[in-house]
Amino acid sequence: MHEHPVVKVGPGEGGKIFAFLGAGTVGIKAAATREEADEWLARYPGDAVVMAYIGRSGWNTLTVGGAIPDDEILAAIDDSYDLILAKLPKRLRPT
Repeated sequence: MHEHPVVKVGPGEGGKIFAFLGAGTVGIKAAATREEADEWLARYPGDAVVMAYIGRSGWNTLTVGGAIPDDEILAAIDDSYDLILAKLPKRLRPT
């Protein structure tokens, strides 16, 4: 069980996490590489940080209600979904 709720794409236990929901934060797959994900850190220092444990894989934690506009956070969640969806076998992808 996770400390905070998670959001997955794909069926049941085979689903893959694309967002971690925290109190005032959301953890997302920010980019395919750590270097690309670092753009968030440069644009929003203090409101975007490398996610613990899985940050080396391009995951960041974004602060909700801070300097990052809500529409950018929503777009980041959509992008995270797309990145994780692309890694699922086609038979497990939602139609």
